[in-house]
Formats: sequence, structure tokens, C-alpha cells
Amino acid sequence: MPNLEITNMVMVQDPVTGQVVVQKRVKNWCGIAFPGGHAEPGESIYDSAVREIKEETGLDIQNLTPCGFMYWFNNKTQDKYFTYFYKTTDFSGSLLASTAEGEVFWASLDDLQTMQLAPNFPDYLPIFLGDHYTEAYCSWNEDMNVDETQPNPWGIVYR
Repeated sequence: MPNLEITNMVMVQDPVTGQVVVQKRVKNWCGIAFPGGHAEPGESIYDSAVREIKEETGLDIQNLTPCGFMYWFNNKTQDKYFTYFYKTTDFSGSLLASTAEGEVFWASLDDLQTMQLAPNFPDYLPIFLGDHYTEAYCSWNEDMNVDETQPNPWGIVYR
């Protein structure tokens, strides 16, 4: 039976400075990305995003705006992996310095271009930062030869 995995990622942005919370992930999917995580059984995707941000950053967030999702389909195993994207400027609390997932800090959106980003995170940014894409889709498998030096190496389709 194919697996279904549901995750979230949240762009928390300071409305005054324009900076965003980023995480330097060290456990898996290493590199700079917005924080997020997996939905627990019986937990809504929205609630999982709120919980994950609290766990990974120390911030309490609310009034999340959905901005789209990424759907990875493994055409060999039929597994499905969804990441739902949210953004918010409504937060309180103090930012943690780090968690087991990695260092957490504020960064400007311009600075993201010079950082070592997590795999596929650059492919997610058009959904977070633009207003013309709400869905990204990729059919893939482990046997594919992918040249990560090329633009859109996975052949992601945006809609």
C-alpha cells in the first residue's frame, strides 16, 4: 500500500523589518529553510503548522494564510508526499536560538539568495513569495538522474 505523508512549512515574517524566520536544518533535508514539520494523526494541517512552529522556533503564531502546496508523487512506489505552505505576520514570543532541528534566526529575503538552502527549498519560494502559483507537482522516483545544477532539475510543474 502506498504511503501518504502530510507536512507543513511556514514563512513567519516580521511586519516591521520584513525579515523572515529561517532554520538551519541539521537532522535531515539539511540547509536553510522555513520551519515546519509533520502533521500528527488526527491533527489538522493548520494546527500541525502552529504546533511545529512553536516547537521549532519558540514563537506562537496565528492567522496563518495558506499560500499553496507541493505534491511529490513517487511514480515507482505510488507514495505521495504533500507539504502545505502557510505564511503569517502574526506572532508573539521569543525566538529560540536553536532546537534539535538546528539553529533558528531572522534573515532578510534578499539574504536567502546567498545562503546554503535546503534541497528543493528554492523550488518552494515562488509559492511563498509570488501570488500566481498555489500548487507545485513533481512525479519522480529514486532511479531518476537529476542534475541539481540545472534550473528546476526535478521538472516541477507550477500552477
